[in-house]
Order: sequence, then C-alpha cells, then structure tokens
Amino acid sequence: MRALLVEDDTSIATIITAAMEAEGFQVDCCDSIACRDRALSENEFDVMLTDVMLTDGDGIESIGHVRDTAPHMPIIILSAQNTLDTAVRASDTGAFEYFPKPFDLDELIKAARQAAEARSSNAGEEVAEATSSLPLVGRSKPMQGVYRMITRVLRNDLTVLILGESGTGKELVAEAIHELGQRRTGPFVPVNTAAIPHELIESELFGHEKGAFTGAMARNIGKFEQASGGTLFLDEIGDMPIEAQTRLLRALQSGKIRRVGGNEEIRVDVRIIAATNRDLEPLIAAGKFREDLFYRLNVVPIQMPPLRERADDVPALARHFLHRAAEEGLPRRQISDRACELLARQPWRGNVRELRNVVFRLALLARDEIIDYQTVAGLLDETFETSVPAGELADFSHALTNWLSECRPADGQLYHSALAAFERPLFEYALGETGGNQLRAAQMLGINRNTLRKRLGELEIDPESYLRRP
Repeated sequence: MRALLVEDDTSIATIITAAMEAEGFQVDCCDSIACRDRALSENEFDVMLTDVMLTDGDGIESIGHVRDTAPHMPIIILSAQNTLDTAVRASDTGAFEYFPKPFDLDELIKAARQAAEARSSNAGEEVAEATSSLPLVGRSKPMQGVYRMITRVLRNDLTVLILGESGTGKELVAEAIHELGQRRTGPFVPVNTAAIPHELIESELFGHEKGAFTGAMARNIGKFEQASGGTLFLDEIGDMPIEAQTRLLRALQSGKIRRVGGNEEIRVDVRIIAATNRDLEPLIAAGKFREDLFYRLNVVPIQMPPLRERADDVPALARHFLHRAAEEGLPRRQISDRACELLARQPWRGNVRELRNVVFRLALLARDEIIDYQTVAGLLDETFETSVPAGELADFSHALTNWLSECRPADGQLYHSALAAFERPLFEYALGETGGNQLRAAQMLGINRNTLRKRLGELEIDPESYLRRP
C-alpha cells in the first residue's frame, strides 16, 4: 500500500511516516500543495493524508484539484484548526476521515489502512459552506467529538438524540445539523416539550380539527406539519407525558400523523432531533419513558460536554459573547488573559448559558474598555454569594475548583488526593457531632465502623481528640 502524506510539520511527518511504514505502507512525504500535485501527477496512491494549513495554502480548498487528478483515492484530513468550521469543510470534501490534532496515532493508522483497502469512490455531495457565523465555539478535545458526530449526520436523515446538562448548547447543535445539512432549505421548528401543558402537547405536535375539544374554534396545524421538509427539534423529550410518547412513537414508525379529533392520516416528511438533560434509563425503569421510543430516538447519540470539562474553551467563549453583547447594543469591551483564566476556573453549574449571562453583565457594568481580573473577581464573588444556597451540591464543585487551583495534585494521584481532601473534613465533622464516638459517627455517615476506623488511621485523624470533656 502506498500513501501520500502532506504535512509541513517535520516532526509530525516523521512520527506518522515511521508508524505507517511499520504497518507495511510505502510513504511519500510532501510539505506543500505544489509538491503534492507533482506527486499525484507522477504516481498513484492508495490513500492521502493531508494537513489543512500548508506552506503554500489551504489543504482543504485545493482538494478539488486532487479529486480531478485521483478521483478514487480516499483522503484523510488532519488539522490543528479544531473548529466546527474545519470539521464541516473536511466533511464537505467527502473525506474518508477527519482527525483534529492531537490525534491518536493508532486510530490514524487504522483509518489509513481501512481507507486504502476500501478505495472508496464516494466523493460526497456538496452542502452549504460553513461560515464564521457558525453558532458553536470551542476547540477543546470534548468539542472535537461533537463536531465529528455532527459532520457524520449532515448527509442523512438519521434521528439524533442530543444529551447533556442544561445550558450546554443542545439546541445550537440541532440548529447546526439543520443549517449545514441537506434539509437546510426547509424550516427548523423547535418545540420545548417541558413548556407545553400536558393536556395540549398532542395538539401542539400533531394539530387538531375544529371542535376537537372545548376551545378548538378552528383547525390548527401542528409542529409536525409546520416542519415538513425540514427539521423538528423536540427539546426536553424526557419530560413528555407517556400518552404523547405513544403517539410520537407511532408517527416516527409510520411517517404519518393524525390531528386530534381527525380521522385522516397525513404523511409528513421531517427529520427528528431530540434532546434531554435527563438520564432516560431510570425513567424507562420507572415506566415514565417508553423504552421503544428511546431506541427509536437514540439512533445517533451526541453527548454535549459540560463547560467544566472544556475549560480551555472559556476564553474563546467569553470573547465571543463580548462580541455578541456589542452587537446587541451593549458597550464594546475586551477582556484580559488573566480575567479569562479566572473565568475558566469557575464551576459554571449553568454551563455556557451561565457564562453568557455573566459576560453580558460584565459588558454592561465594567467601567473600563478592557475587563480586568479585579472586575471579574468582584462580579464572581457577588454572583456566587447570592446564587448558591449553602449546602447545595454545587458548592462542592466550587470548592473542588478552588482546591485544584491551589493543590494541583500530580497526574495519577487526583482521585486519591481529592478523596482524602473530601473525607478529612467530613470525618472530622461527624466525630465532632458525636463527641468522638466512632460507632455513632459511622452510623451518621452510613458506612461500616471498621471502614471508618481504617480510614481514620490512614488519614491520621485521632478520634480521641473529639471526645467531649466536662
């Protein structure tokens, strides 16, 4: 098997070449578009691996010429420009695979072998070019997985289930799939199923005929019909009443709906994207969510990471929201790097939505053009003091963030270090409440007395120091 590697970073090129040659590939290397085109005109390759940013241009923009020269050669795109824009552009070329840097070398070699063996001739259909106005921001590793999943559903109508905490941007993902996919010329109809009264949800989704119920003075077209030819986004699907779930399942299975109070079956052409911030499996076990509906919706799951797991994206998000704030009439501001670092250390229980609100507040209240560390610290102190009730689980997230920033445990020691840091004050509290009585302390904690005694010894906590003295 012969491969063409187009990469201007010599260290990366050396590593990839060595790994591929160890797997039986013959590898030709280039560092520019001009070199690549000469190689393609002189030789035939089983697969090409190319970076995006090359010494003489954009590797993706010039893929058209590669297709003209070698129409059946599969292409794998590598990129350090880890945005949804790049992922979509890579997908638009009909690339066999897209790998954001840093990538797993074994996975890359595996993909190259599969591509070379497949010799796929599918160059893909053209879709709308992604632009800088794409709604998703972030280049962190968790977001790369999201981008890759999005690109894989753009040229089909598979049902997508977006999972994630409130405020992580689930509706933005749904909009991106619609706007970049083959249904982009049709309507995008979002429905928050949790916000509709249970007695009205079937009418909202499927419509109703005149006289179907008290107050139905005229025929109403439901969301399914409104979304015909486009995408229907069912948000908070975990809160849908069980009766409506049955009718939704029937509609998904048959591709037909029936208005409330009507007899006519109406064929609808919609793509379904659903989202929830709830764990559906316990709801299924409790009989509150249909298992067959779950499997019908969960064809392609996309997991949205919470903001605390993508802290690297916070600075870019903060600057993005400052730009949005200026567009909406707030003062135009900039933010310092130290201020961004402080924002990145916060727990963000409300995720991206909470960060947006804080940034808009900063844009409004800041006195200087550049928002500095002190301004952010003052606002965060006020925000967390007023918005986090004592005793809520969210306090642990805040405490953990502070602890990590101060203690910085070594790799491989995070779990044990954090566990000890959490257990010590907890055990000390229980011993203090029980006057050093280990049996009662263990009962309060809900653990075995021997377990408590063992951990007290390991943490070097002396229970006798908590004995109550007269």
